[in-house]
Formats: sequence, structure tokens, C-alpha cells
Amino acid sequence: MIPSRLTHPSPTPKLRPAVRRARLRAGFLLPAAGAVLLAGCQRQAPPPPPPVPEVAVVTVSRQPILLTTELPGRTAPFLIAEIRPQVNGLILKRLFTEGTDVRQGQVLYQIDPAPFQAALDNAQAALGRAEANLPAIQSRVDRYRQALADKAVSQQDLDDAEAALRQAKADAAYYKATLQTAQINLGYARVTSPISGRIGTSAVTDGAIVTAYQPVPLATIQQLDPIYVNVPQAATDLLRLEQRLKAGQLKRNGANLNKVRLFLPDGSKYAQEGTLQFQDVSVDPTTGSVILRMVFPNPDGVLLPGMFVRGVVQEGVNEQAILIPQQTVARDPKGHPVALVVGADGIVQQRELTLDREIGDQWLVSAGLEAGDQVIAEGVQKVRPGVSVKTVPFEQKPAPGKAGPVAAAAAAVEKSN
Repeated sequence: MIPSRLTHPSPTPKLRPAVRRARLRAGFLLPAAGAVLLAGCQRQAPPPPPPVPEVAVVTVSRQPILLTTELPGRTAPFLIAEIRPQVNGLILKRLFTEGTDVRQGQVLYQIDPAPFQAALDNAQAALGRAEANLPAIQSRVDRYRQALADKAVSQQDLDDAEAALRQAKADAAYYKATLQTAQINLGYARVTSPISGRIGTSAVTDGAIVTAYQPVPLATIQQLDPIYVNVPQAATDLLRLEQRLKAGQLKRNGANLNKVRLFLPDGSKYAQEGTLQFQDVSVDPTTGSVILRMVFPNPDGVLLPGMFVRGVVQEGVNEQAILIPQQTVARDPKGHPVALVVGADGIVQQRELTLDREIGDQWLVSAGLEAGDQVIAEGVQKVRPGVSVKTVPFEQKPAPGKAGPVAAAAAAVEKSN
């Protein structure tokens, strides 16, 4: 029996070494060639340009603004009177309550009137005696004149009679003046208030001995309604203000530009509006300032003498003012104020500014900007000078329930006109 032949797969023929190496090189070169081709395709298609940055701008415009200055000051009484006796004597009674309001002519102290009444009675008696002799002496003079015509008396007798008459008239006039002095001194025994106002503490009590025109006052009365507010202003600021008025940068045509507002020590606004009364004509050599005096009504007695307050004085109206938000202004390395402005070609420019003062949340610009300029208010961090930008209007929202500084200033200008 012939055994069956098993079928086996034919073995894989062995490749020669040279062929195997060629196939390996081909496998490595193909991916590298694909990468080179792909890179070439990418270089041929450049990336799209970056988008133009968008910024919010404020368009500069000129507008009338009422300029004010806030200055510290102190209150002072409108009238002040130090009560002193005008005669010597004993205080019998104090007739007022300390710290209350007194009226003009009210009796404050009663000095013992007895010695002054006695002096008055004595003067009246002396005057009566002098006047009683006048008719007899006058009759004697008349008789001597008639007798002299008849040669009954001598000229010397007539001269002596006329001299006696003149002496009697002089005595009567003297005692009349003495009587008036006694009446005045008796009236001075009642110490009265020369003004209406609020009286302070009393320096004496009942039973005290006082002297005429003594250095220590018996009490002090101050009139507090109205009340003064004295505010110092630097002479340099005053000169700068005068120069602006002469140059036409400020105008004082309004009738209400002498109105003054006041802020109390706690920062609250005083309800009443005051009036600028006058400006001192001399400069204090120690402080280099002049005093502005204002008058405020004080019906409720809120303002007391010596209180520290802040007055807001109106300087004038700048009819060509430029205001920009504070956020649009930055500082260069030298500390100069600068702003980024978008030109007509859409390119960002840097402008150096001259700032006058702060008004609310805005800056008053005196140089560096013109009407129509577009100042970047938002998006400053995304741009730099020389970059092209796209502009959109900037919307500034005032605090809820409050008018912005520009609206308030415009309303003040309308009121002043």
C-alpha cells in the first residue's frame, strides 16, 4: 500500500539583500516626499490679515461752561457787639438768659441807679436856682439902661449889671448841661443791647462791681442771620482770572454770577444760596492771598461763627470750552497728559494736551484738541499710534438720578443769562 503524500505550502522565496534594501529606502522616502509637497502647498496660500481693531471715540465739540472754584473758608458773625458798662456801679440784676436771642434795646443788666438819680436831682436843683436869678438880673440891666439916659447911673454900673446877667446865663447853661449828663448816666445804669442777635455767657453775676469801659466785656452778642463767610483766594489765581477775562476767554455777563454755594463740614450742601459781597483790596503778606467776603442767609441757625466751610465761587462762562472724559487722558513717561486721536484717514495719533481743571468726571482741555477731533475713549489697550482702526461712537452714561457735569453747567449758564 502506497502511503498518501501530504501537501505542504510552498516556502516563500528568499529575497536578495540588495532588493530588500531598495524596498526599505522606498518606504522611508515616500512619506518624506509627501510632507515636502504639503509644506509647499501651505507656503503658496498666506494667512488672512488680522481684523481692524474697533475703538469707541468721543467727538470733540465746543460748548459754554460755567467755571467755578471751590475755596475753604470760615464763618463770621454779621454783627458783633461786646457789652461793657458806661458807668461805675453795682450790678443789681442780670435780665437775660444766656445763649438766647435778644433784641435791640432790650435791657441786659441793671446797675444800681441810686447815685445817678441823686446826681440828677442835684443838677435839677442847681439849674432851677440859676434860672431863678435871671429875671431879677435882667430887670436890673433894663433899669440901668434907662437911668443911664437920664444920667442917674454911671456907665460902670450898667457894665457891671450886664456882666452879672451874662454870668447868670452861663451858670444856667452850665447846670443845664450838668442835668443832661446826670440824665445820661442814669440811663446808662440800664445796660441795653445795641443790636439784635444771640447773646453768649455772662462774665458777671448779680452783685458784681463794674467800671466804665472796662477791658473785659460783660457779654457778647452776635447777629447770625445773615452771616458772613470769609474765604481766602491766592493772589496768583486772582491774577490768572483777570488775565482770562481781559483775553476774552471768560465772560461775566450774567446777573447771577455773584451767587455762591456752600458746603458744610460734613460735606453736605447748604440749602441757602449766598452772595459774593466784596473782594479785599490788600494781599495778606503771610499767606499771599486776598479775602473774599460772602453773605448767606441763616434763618435756622445752621451756620455758627468759626465754622469751617467750603464756598463754590463762580468765575465766569467759558463759551468755547472743550470737555473730554477723564478715561481718555493718559500720561507719557515724562508725566505729560496725552490722548489718542483718530485722524481723518483712520490712523491713530498721539496728542499732548494742556489740562485746565477737573469738572466732574471730565477734563477741561485748554490746548491740544480742536472741534471735530475723535478721541479714543474705549479700546486704548488694543491700539498704538500709527495703527488703522475702526471707530464707533462712545456712549457715556451719567449716574442714575443725577445730571452730568455738562448738563449741570449748561443749566447754570442758562440761569445766569
